[in-house]
Amino acid sequence: MYVWSLVLFLLLVTLKLSSADEHNHIYEDQEEVVLWMNTVGPYHNRQETYAYFSLPFCIGSKQSISHYHETLSEALEGIELEFSGYAIDFKEDVPPKTETCMVELSEEKYKAFVYAVKNHYWFQMYIDGLPIWGAVGKEHDKKFYINTHKKFDIGYNGKRIIEVNLTNENEQLLHVGAHLSFTYEVNWRPTTVEFKDRFDKYLDPNFFQHRIHWFSIFNSFMMVIFLVGLVSMILVRTLRKDYARYSKDEEMDDEHDLGDEYGWKNIHGDVFRSSSNPILFTSVIGCGYQLTSVVLCVTSFAIIGDLYTERGSLLSTAIFVYAATSPINGYFGGSLYSRMGGRIWIRQMLLSAFLIPSFVCGTAFLINFIAIYYHASRAIPFGTMLAVTCICLFVILPLTLVGTIVGRNLNGQPDHPCRVNAVPRPIPEKKWFMEPLVITLLGGILPFGSIFIEM
Repeated sequence: MYVWSLVLFLLLVTLKLSSADEHNHIYEDQEEVVLWMNTVGPYHNRQETYAYFSLPFCIGSKQSISHYHETLSEALEGIELEFSGYAIDFKEDVPPKTETCMVELSEEKYKAFVYAVKNHYWFQMYIDGLPIWGAVGKEHDKKFYINTHKKFDIGYNGKRIIEVNLTNENEQLLHVGAHLSFTYEVNWRPTTVEFKDRFDKYLDPNFFQHRIHWFSIFNSFMMVIFLVGLVSMILVRTLRKDYARYSKDEEMDDEHDLGDEYGWKNIHGDVFRSSSNPILFTSVIGCGYQLTSVVLCVTSFAIIGDLYTERGSLLSTAIFVYAATSPINGYFGGSLYSRMGGRIWIRQMLLSAFLIPSFVCGTAFLINFIAIYYHASRAIPFGTMLAVTCICLFVILPLTLVGTIVGRNLNGQPDHPCRVNAVPRPIPEKKWFMEPLVITLLGGILPFGSIFIEM
């Protein structure tokens, strides 16, 4: 009962975390529509982002909103939405030049805006989960201008928002002591586009001017073909040679020394020998089964559903699937460890449960400290780190324990197809290029090259 209660709790929490950002996306006439400010950052480095109000923009006159919603995955992705202060109501036009606020440029504010314009800063906003992008300003003849008027054209179909277009207008010259009047307007218009098709334009290559990296795809494809072909050729050639020799020996009538084995038969008595570090070995095997399951499930969900239509939905799905497939990790890792004769199964279970989360969270938290130092928006709040830790302790760990117990009981008895030699066969001395460090470096060159060319 404890396990099923835990699974039900995880399911309810995940459904809550992955619910729509603006609730059900249905609005009544004159109902509040929230404009969220997300991030600003240089156009040529999309990973470098900062909070929208880190630049000396000002908040609108509206003081509060009726709701606020943020998911765990949004916090992990560095999405920190801030209320714009703009008063927007469903199907209610806002007249042009409605003033938001007035900003007087001090020396510090002037330098901040100039730096943003020089580095081609863009900002991102959200209305009803739809992303909006716009440039902070422009540079002409070594003079810097900023757009102070935002024009929103919002299309609706029935009670749902279908599309949002932003036009930046009213360029004003930046100089110390200037008074910038930030204004906005909202125009509502009906559209025939269905709600389920509202993200289609974001998938249109003409909208983002996406370019398919054919060279990178071809390069990666040829590398895979080359590696598979090379390994297959070596294996087939070796096995064919051994099979021919074994067949020849069987046809001869002469008696052979049973201990005179060669080829792959040399190691048949050591294949199923327990590894030197069975706890780590079986933990890695269990994690491999789990990651394979996670990749297949998330890919299937992405194909079946529209995970891209909600902020953080893909990451929320991945977290939920990883936690839910923890019994797979425990089953395969725990059963293999039991077949190897392992007795410290609790230690093996703990390592299996925390092997991947410790590496991922450790790397993320290290990068998080760098993000905090640079005041980047991708910094993960302490509460989010605590939530991730709680998921590992109270969800992943118990489910891995259940899988380990089931695996040890159902598939924990040795079932090797051949005996294991009592005395390990001596391993011949390896050449320098067969050392683990060299193999690791050489094996990583091709994947690194594919990723580097794509980036």
